[in-house]
Amino acid sequence: MNEILFFGLNKYPKLIKNEPADKITKPIQFKFENENENENENENENENENEKQIKQISSSFFSTIFLFKNGKAIEYLRKNDSNQNPEKIQIEENIQKVTVSNWDAAILTIKGNVFAKGSDINPKNPKEFINISSLIEDTNDRIIEDIVPGRNSIYLLTSNQNAYGIGSNNFGQFGFDPKKIQKTEKPILMMKNVSKIFSGISTHHVFLLNSNQELFTCANNRYGQLGLGESRKEETKIPKLTKIQNIPKGKIIDIQCAYAFSIILIENENENPKRKFYSCGDYGFNGLGKDENTYEFTEIKSSLFENDDIIDFSVGNGHTLILTSKGKLIGFGDNAYGQLGTGDTNIQLIPIQIELPKLRFNENISNYHISCGNYKSFLYYSPPSFSNLEEDLIKLFRRKEFCNISFKTKNGEIIKAHKLILKYRLNQNENQIEKLQEIISKKSIKESNQIFEMIYSNNSKINPKLYSKIKEIINSNEKIEETIKRIYLNENENEKDFIIERKEKQYKFPKLILIMRSELYRGMFLSVTEDTSNKVTDYSELSNKSFEIFEYWIYSNQIKDEIEITKEIINEIEIGIDYFQLNQTNPNLFDLLINKFNNQN
Repeated sequence: MNEILFFGLNKYPKLIKNEPADKITKPIQFKFENENENENENENENENENEKQIKQISSSFFSTIFLFKNGKAIEYLRKNDSNQNPEKIQIEENIQKVTVSNWDAAILTIKGNVFAKGSDINPKNPKEFINISSLIEDTNDRIIEDIVPGRNSIYLLTSNQNAYGIGSNNFGQFGFDPKKIQKTEKPILMMKNVSKIFSGISTHHVFLLNSNQELFTCANNRYGQLGLGESRKEETKIPKLTKIQNIPKGKIIDIQCAYAFSIILIENENENPKRKFYSCGDYGFNGLGKDENTYEFTEIKSSLFENDDIIDFSVGNGHTLILTSKGKLIGFGDNAYGQLGTGDTNIQLIPIQIELPKLRFNENISNYHISCGNYKSFLYYSPPSFSNLEEDLIKLFRRKEFCNISFKTKNGEIIKAHKLILKYRLNQNENQIEKLQEIISKKSIKESNQIFEMIYSNNSKINPKLYSKIKEIINSNEKIEETIKRIYLNENENEKDFIIERKEKQYKFPKLILIMRSELYRGMFLSVTEDTSNKVTDYSELSNKSFEIFEYWIYSNQIKDEIEITKEIINEIEIGIDYFQLNQTNPNLFDLLINKFNNQN
């Protein structure tokens, strides 16, 4: 089931078959020609309905890509307006993110590979997707965590927190002099120790945030869009990464860039509203949310933001759309093609509220998202999907801050893992770790990564030949939930590195387990703004029984048989699920509680 609202110019490409190509409309329902065929091709008629839902939409001048929750994607390309049939993206691996720019497109797979196409990426065959992550010279830095588009470039953030750029460097958007490097067909290292990359589908500039919450920028500054201040506005190109000194106080949540301006979202917990927008650039391009130029980030003020929280926002070529917790759609900027959804083409310099039709899933507005393209915009429903524990483990083991044991491959390359989980997958046997080291020492970095993925996921299909060589040292009959449960039963408290305090009692958890299970703790431990190594949290408002259920489920994804479930416990746990932002696998905790309660009665 999909709910997608479309507004803007109905061409480049044409998306609404039964509407004129040049028609400007208010938000209207978008439907695929043959939704079942496009998404699933009836490969599995019993596939979970959630797997058919939209996960993400990315749109630019020539292309619009729809990504589904089953890891597949389809692309509408600019063609003859009478023939706009979508094309499936033929990639063997499941896709987790898509992005398009003016001329290029890229997809990030679950395994951390990036496939991209475009004239600046693959000039010999610009319509063919190629694996650009495999072109990174450092073979131990080829697992990609995020992809970000530029106008004629693509940025990659690796699991080692290194930023790379590929494509055009004509304004110095990779931090190098464009006279020396005009473009690159291989990813080029821009900066190390990067936590986030920010750019946009139509932009020649970029922002990089490091782990100390320091913000760097470079490239096109013709309109003051880098936020460096009045003194730098005459510099058209700044090809060297430059630290921005005057950032608004607070935590940087997101930055999105358009051709001639940039918008930053800042959060301050003690202010109301907690999140505020700031912009910089040239108001003549209609995107600042104000009617004057500003060359450093200054607040976008509007009564529409009062007593309301920001759910999502997106920036196109010259317009911005914002969704709030009260269900308001707010927009400003260029509207020459109706991309603000007002039903006309009037430019809006300051924020206005846009009329929306009744939404089918309006009871949970946080599940809606915005995607702005060059001439069109989308508002779509995409409830959260939670990966299984094996996928979470594989992603987390790729992050160097959670890896505390090293293995050396046959070429002398270093690959790391988390000793606590690894030890339990190897039956708490130090000798088995030594045997694993011996096996890794004879393998390439690619084979070594496959070995660790097989250990974490217990999936012999990844590479049957390799699996046959390691199955003797791992507990191949034990699911990952059982492994985690054994960690729970472990008496060695020194291996549990985070304390949750309840009244007079303390409970210890491994951070890694909490990250896998809770978005609250994932955000806390992966935050770039604070040190949480010694942080103690008080959850005294939960009853002892509710906390016992919570603790056991965190490790086992199960409920203890001897626990008696009451309506009061169900109510407490329901609140706790939302508070902890639990990553619920199937079956989820609430369903287990209801089933157990019904069976008791």
